[in-house]
Amino acid sequence: MSTGPVHLVVACHDGRGHTGKLAAAVRRGASEVADTDVVSIAVDEITPEQWFQLDDADAVIFGAPTYMGSASAAFHQFAEASSRRWLTRRWQDKLAAGFTNSGAKAGDKSGTLGYFTTFAAQHGMVWVNLGLRSGWNSAKGSENDLNRLGFSHGVAAQSNIDEGPELMHKADLDTAEYLGRRVATYARIVVEGKRALAR
Repeated sequence: MSTGPVHLVVACHDGRGHTGKLAAAVRRGASEVADTDVVSIAVDEITPEQWFQLDDADAVIFGAPTYMGSASAAFHQFAEASSRRWLTRRWQDKLAAGFTNSGAKAGDKSGTLGYFTTFAAQHGMVWVNLGLRSGWNSAKGSENDLNRLGFSHGVAAQSNIDEGPELMHKADLDTAEYLGRRVATYARIVVEGKRALAR
């Protein structure tokens, strides 16, 4: 039986709208887990109050578009601004996960997901990977499979550079929802476990 809400933050730089649509899907998935309070934060417009929301979260899911093989400059600026939290270990032992989007099928998205894992590790956070096998890798597979592009560290989506976010691939959005549910579920396990140990 739940003893209170789990607090989850989706911290994202949207870019051209595609990554923001992934963020909305992550949030939908996390919201499906009972007693999960989900907040979205645009890291390029973050307020002092939102920094405290990050401090109080049980889990944070990071998102940014992949530009030139890494997360966008706006996300890097946010990461550097988090150094005060690093000094005080404010995010120690929170769960973390990530998602990204690029124009190419591979698009060096592993660089962004790897950057997120390093960023989280520097804060002492615990990384939650995607937990899915690669999709679309056999004759029986389909581009509609979850994790259709075959990334393990987090969600990696692809959007054609000449199309808007309204045409994003449904499988990528479904995979983002899956990640949101997965992180929220693990956050519930961790939070309830800590409460049980404290009793």
